[in-house]
Amino acid sequence: MSLPETTLDALAQRLDEAAVKCADTPSLADDVELSVADAYAVQQRLLARRLEREESFVGVKLGFTSRAKMIQMGVSDVIVGRLTDAMGYADGDCVNLSSFIHPKVEPEVAFRLAVDVDLDGPSAAIESAVDAVAPAMEIIDSRYRDFRFTYADVIADNTSAAAYVLGTWQPVQDVDDREVRLETPATTATGSTAAILDGPSRALHALLDMCRRHRIPLRAGDVVLAGAATAAVPFTEGVTQCDMAGLGRVTVRGTR
Repeated sequence: MSLPETTLDALAQRLDEAAVKCADTPSLADDVELSVADAYAVQQRLLARRLEREESFVGVKLGFTSRAKMIQMGVSDVIVGRLTDAMGYADGDCVNLSSFIHPKVEPEVAFRLAVDVDLDGPSAAIESAVDAVAPAMEIIDSRYRDFRFTYADVIADNTSAAAYVLGTWQPVQDVDDREVRLETPATTATGSTAAILDGPSRALHALLDMCRRHRIPLRAGDVVLAGAATAAVPFTEGVTQCDMAGLGRVTVRGTR
């Protein structure tokens, strides 16, 4: 049985206020038993509050695309969140750290959709809808205190979405096994795009499956962040850059 509408609204308000005020909140699971369906209902209400502030949807993002992370969380499905225009930054932009609680950054492959995707059409349609790829970084910022959360908590919190940075769009190409290097002022992480569900193209199909289940639209012009190619690392002051073999470099500067 789903949680009452008033409870779903209250949970969305709690997460929204945590993000706006940059003040963490305890796990929702401390207070309620949250199903996956409830969690997506909270996410929808959370996003509605952003739309009321005149933000607009510009894409989607996947979470838990690492097999190791799935095992750690005891799940077998990816999760989906939404991107808004307020979250987007261009290559080389400055991002104010004071607008986050405890931000981390991770390297991602970004896809761009050229046409609407029919959620009830054939799976292959999503690959044919892609007209460009780009190196990207996502800045995630869980709103939960001490990073203590459940699978449903993360879904409700819009999969920790906070910001993203796009590099230069490139023609469509095979990006399923590209070397990745993420450098921050404090650390370096290396990996491969194969860490994203064994290849970002597989992530596209996982995305379509989840969007079908939860009726999340995929529109022309949408940015799709396919998932992290390395573990997330703290996002700090100074220049952070991601180099992705064959796709180039994307950079961002953390400021205060």
